[in-house]
Amino acid sequence: MHKPPSSPRVVVAHVPDAHDHASAHERDTLLDYAKRLARLRGESFGGMFRPGQRYRAAPYFVPSSTLTLQQAQALGITGPDDLFGGVVPDAFVASKAISHPLYGDRPAAPPSWRPEMSDRLRGAVLGGYAAFSLDDARLAGDALLRHGPVRLKPVRATGGRGQSVAHDALELQGQLEQIGSEEIGHGLVLEQNLEEVRTFSVGQVRVGDLLASYHGTQALTRDNQDREVFGGSDLVVVLGGFDALTALELPPEVRRAIDQARQYDAAVRTCFPAFYASRSNYDVAVGRAAAGRACSGVLEQSWRAGGATGPELVALEQFRERRDCRVVRVAGAERFGPAAVVPPGAHVHFDGTDPEVGRLVKYSCVVPL
Repeated sequence: MHKPPSSPRVVVAHVPDAHDHASAHERDTLLDYAKRLARLRGESFGGMFRPGQRYRAAPYFVPSSTLTLQQAQALGITGPDDLFGGVVPDAFVASKAISHPLYGDRPAAPPSWRPEMSDRLRGAVLGGYAAFSLDDARLAGDALLRHGPVRLKPVRATGGRGQSVAHDALELQGQLEQIGSEEIGHGLVLEQNLEEVRTFSVGQVRVGDLLASYHGTQALTRDNQDREVFGGSDLVVVLGGFDALTALELPPEVRRAIDQARQYDAAVRTCFPAFYASRSNYDVAVGRAAAGRACSGVLEQSWRAGGATGPELVALEQFRERRDCRVVRVAGAERFGPAAVVPPGAHVHFDGTDPEVGRLVKYSCVVPL
């Protein structure tokens, strides 16, 4: 039974898959987000969700991943007021695969694939194809190679992991074989490769009576193995919907990124009407394709607690605490190594040594506009 927003709730973090967000720092960060959401909502914090446990109030969930409709129904989730995140009718809808059309006469696809999605996304995404079989991926890759290098993106990989770039048919074949037919069966994106890339974040969050929208940029850093990884998001957040965001003075490329994210969001809601979310984030890449042509497009969507969630929640806290505040800038950071420190006044999401990744701190700071 659906609980109205005014009903008392207990806020719980939830990891649906034991292999998802399995590291200590990911789980501790998720718990921090759930605590902050409990304070924002004026409700109690229930820790990590335990199936079968009797809660004194209906749980409000903070999942580590986008839920399927089946998962949501099993938890008693019936709408966006029941969770911080999103619910999709089928698992593939939460992946990068929905951003592009299939290639060929009779390509493999999930039963509920919506071919009209690619029509609605025209102009909002980069050139590319989705594939669910090795043969389809090879054909799609060969077609894209006529226009320049091709980036291969397995849809189950996150944070840019597992991606590669093919410059010719031989490289394409080798990289497809390395990914393997089993992984491609879950979905593979083949997309025009960009150089000189900058990544913008565009998103919206709703928690109780608070609705906020934002644009921002992402930064990279080096982890404890000296790999380049996500290093944080710098967001400008407004109280209200996307119209409030576009009312700001914005550079043309930022305004275009917002328009592309809104087009993507509208396409998903039209093609998959069972979808709903209280948290939406869209990564928009701006860069140069083959022959130096400028390009911009949504790379992927996120309807779960993610890299920008720390700054999102700190912004909502500012709006809750400062009734005259309508716009705020919040920068989030992830820093690795023994020299990593939390600056004074920062909102800490994680500060410790993870057994897998080593020393790491995650924090968000309110900064001048």
